[in-house]
Amino acid sequence: MKSITIKGSERESVGKKATKAVRDAGMVPCVIYGGSEPVHFVADERAFKNLVYTPNAHTVVVELEGGKTIDCILQDIQFHPVNDKILHIDFYRLNDEKEVVMEVPVKVTGKSPGIMAGGTLRLNLRRLKVKALPKNLPDFVEADITPLEMGNRLYVTKLASDDFKIMHPDNTVVCQVKVSRAAMKAAQEAAKAEKAAKGGKKK
Repeated sequence: MKSITIKGSERESVGKKATKAVRDAGMVPCVIYGGSEPVHFVADERAFKNLVYTPNAHTVVVELEGGKTIDCILQDIQFHPVNDKILHIDFYRLNDEKEVVMEVPVKVTGKSPGIMAGGTLRLNLRRLKVKALPKNLPDFVEADITPLEMGNRLYVTKLASDDFKIMHPDNTVVCQVKVSRAAMKAAQEAAKAEKAAKGGKKK
């Protein structure tokens, strides 16, 4: 999985007054869990643009003053209810030997016979939760729609991989090819024409 580097500074004071001062300065208070002790740091709000406002999934390298680096993933983020500014971010430290759970995007591939026949693709889930060792975290989960005829569904069981586990029930539908109005109308008209033709033959 691709990684994004966030440069920050460790903070000693984590009280409400200090946190407000951090936000007023255009910085985001953050904390990294998963180690022996939580690591509190701040970073410029603009540094999170390519991590937060993107459909892609990334691991994160937090670079702190003094050359200290921590590999982690974004775990939780809080936004202001009115202006949507980032208020706080939680990260989770990665351990090469420990599996983690994170959301990754779904990438649709292939050509569906159902769509080519006039059906429409409905993507039920744009992101999936997967569990894997850090080295096996995928950039995306590929959903091949080549086998889908009109009316068919693609379940998560068809996206299984040896590298990661999908954390959704087996009956979860990732996408489906729905019958479009145009296709339905064409089928109805064809049925009517066939019925009329059979009626004409009886006479």
